[in-house]
Amino acid sequence: MIIDVHAHWGPWFFSMEVGALATNLAVMDRYGIDLAIASATEAVVYDVTAGNRAMARTLEHSDRLLGYLTVNPRRLDDAERDLRELLPTGRFVGVKIHTDYTDSPVRSPQTRAALELVAAHDLPALVHTWDATPLELAQACVDIPGLRAVAGHMGANGWRHAVEAANAVDRLWLEPCFSHTEAGRFAAVAAAVDPGRLLFGTDATLIDPAAAYGAVLAADLPPALAERVAWRNAAELFRLDVTG
Repeated sequence: MIIDVHAHWGPWFFSMEVGALATNLAVMDRYGIDLAIASATEAVVYDVTAGNRAMARTLEHSDRLLGYLTVNPRRLDDAERDLRELLPTGRFVGVKIHTDYTDSPVRSPQTRAALELVAAHDLPALVHTWDATPLELAQACVDIPGLRAVAGHMGANGWRHAVEAANAVDRLWLEPCFSHTEAGRFAAVAAAVDPGRLLFGTDATLIDPAAAYGAVLAADLPPALAERVAWRNAAELFRLDVTG
């Protein structure tokens, strides 16, 4: 079994034929991905309210996708309403926060407030991290009781900071998707952190899953750890009823 914890549904703001649900499913089939947790591109980059509702409608048509409810830290009233109205569908299992598109750094008061809201709903938060920002996310986990956070891209080129962050707090997880990964990056992280804190994410449909696949396969993980990365850690974090 494979669970992709960092996926997207819907068209991007540049020319890419990736808008249809059928495209998500075809990509998942190509790489043997059984389940993907996706956020609506529209919600991440344009209209959070409309995007979350479009995501909810899309989730009705496939049992292979689960949803992230996107939260814009600058629009917390919208976030509270979306959580209230859409969580009862049972199809959203986490929250997505993109700190760059919303110009809301992890350390900012508005993102801290958003993370407090997420923790109050006992949902994991997938947060965009880059450079040293995994350390800021780790500090948020220390400061906010119950917050469970995933460092999206595990800091990208700042993956060494992600190692330090994951070793500083027990409620921070790492996923590896990155379009410019360097050789040995995932292997080095896997050797340095708690094996229960590693997830598999691809950034599909923005990035072809081949990038993340190659990084994980090149790490040549022991079978038990490979299983944890592929799906078991994600199932535990997102409390999914799945079997491998």
